[in-house]
Amino acid sequence: MNPLRIVIVDDHPMFRHGVRTLFSTTPDLEVVGEAANGQEALTLASELIPDVMLMDIRMPGESGVEITRKITSRFPAVRILILTMFEDDASVFTAMRSGAKGYVLKDADKDELLRAIRAVGNGEAIFSPGIASRMIEYFSMSRPAASEEMFPELSVREREVLYLMTEGLSNAAISSKLEISGKTVANYITNILNKLQVQDRHEAMRLARESRKDI
Repeated sequence: MNPLRIVIVDDHPMFRHGVRTLFSTTPDLEVVGEAANGQEALTLASELIPDVMLMDIRMPGESGVEITRKITSRFPAVRILILTMFEDDASVFTAMRSGAKGYVLKDADKDELLRAIRAVGNGEAIFSPGIASRMIEYFSMSRPAASEEMFPELSVREREVLYLMTEGLSNAAISSKLEISGKTVANYITNILNKLQVQDRHEAMRLARESRKDI
């Protein structure tokens, strides 16, 4: 059986070296490339079509979430396993919505990481135990309204602002509609961009519109 071909995407060279060293004694896994940022990851995905890409979330330039969205849409054969230190609900749900097949924390032990890579390489979805427990708890709760289900990381008011943005309203119009100050609207939009891990309001609006199509 051919080994799973892995690309490591992380902006810390020492971390990439550590992961590569970890895999050097694992015959069924082969590191075929490393990327320090999103653009390098896109290039390697195109050139190598690896089986699995280990993707960090926070990197210079485009976030790992946005790069994951681009890779999974352009190269569906490439499976993404998020490997990060961030375990907040916003990061988890946004990453999975972007097309990632798994989510593992960087403090995972060797056996857990290897198990996750092999599972994702075989087309399965997998999460760190603590994250899996939170997701089970979330989905076992009473079913929320559609807008809340799409963006559980946003507050009620933030989802309201996002909805008005997708309707084409300017900040001033949103301010008038909700009877809040323009500064407050701007603060809400900043929160939305940070929680959805997108770069600007246009990406947030696109993500919201795509999600609404699935209702």
